Amino acid sequence: MTETTASPTTVSRTAAAIDAAKARGGAALVGYLPVGFPDVDTSVRAAKTLVSAGAEVIELGFPYSDPGMDGEVIQRATQTALDRGTRTADVLRAVEQVAQTGAAVLVMTYWNPVFRYGVDRFARDLAAAGGAGLITPDLIPDEAAEWIAASDAHGLDRVFLVAPSSTDARLRMTSAACRGFVYAASTMGVTGARTSVDSHARGLVERTRAAGAERVCVGLGVSTGAQAAEIAEYADGVIVGSAFVRTLAREDGDVEAGLRDLGTLGEQLAAGAHRA
Repeated sequence: MTETTASPTTVSRTAAAIDAAKARGGAALVGYLPVGFPDVDTSVRAAKTLVSAGAEVIELGFPYSDPGMDGEVIQRATQTALDRGTRTADVLRAVEQVAQTGAAVLVMTYWNPVFRYGVDRFARDLAAAGGAGLITPDLIPDEAAEWIAASDAHGLDRVFLVAPSSTDARLRMTSAACRGFVYAASTMGVTGARTSVDSHARGLVERTRAAGAERVCVGLGVSTGAQAAEIAEYADGVIVGSAFVRTLAREDGDVEAGLRDLGTLGEQLAAGAHRA
C-alpha cells in the first residue's frame, strides 16, 4: 500500500472550525442532515437551524439509493429525498446556502454519485458552491487517487473513516490521507442513535492520534448532551446524525415544530460538546 499525504499548502476550513471550537473549550459539534428531507428548502433551513444552535461543522448528506452503512432512520429520510427528486444540483445549492452561515460544510456521500458526475467536475462545483470538502464512507485512501488529486487541485477537505477493526497500518494510511479530520466510527455496523456511547470510542481515538491524526471526530450513536460531553473529553468533534434526523421527522408532519425541536436538541448537544 502507498501512503498518501495531504497537501501542506491547503488551508482546511473544517480544521479551522474545529480548532476554534477547541480553543473555546470542549469539542466541535458536527451535525448531519440529508439534503431533500423532508424537502430541499426545509433541509436547508434545518441545517441553518443547527448552525444557529451551535454546530461548527455541517454534514449535508447526498441521498443515495443504496445506503448500506446508514441506519433505518437515515435510510428512510434519504429515500424520501430521492422519491421527491433530490439531485446533485440540489445538493450543491444546499451547500451554497448553508455555507453562507460561515459554518464549514461537508458533503457526506457514497462514492458512486461523485464518480458518475465526474470527480474533478464535482470537486470544482463543490468548491464553487463554498463547500469545505467530502466525507466518503465507502471510499478508502488506497482507492482514492483521483479524489485526492481533485481535492488538492480545488482546495477541498477529505474525510475518510476508521473503525475499531482498523489495523495500525490502516490508521496510519487514513490519517495521512485525511484533511480536516479523521472520522472515527465508534462502533461497528450501521449508523443510529444509541442509549450509550460505544466503549471502543476512546481507544480508537487514542490509536488514531498515535497513528498521526491531528484531529479525530467521533460519530455513530450520539443522541444526548451527556453523551456529547463524554466524547468531548477525548475527541476533537462530536458527530450527530440519526438523532437530528429523527427529531426533524415528526409523524404529524409539522415542519415548523420539527425545526423548533431540532433547534432545541442542537442546543443541548452543542452545550454537551462545548462542555458549557
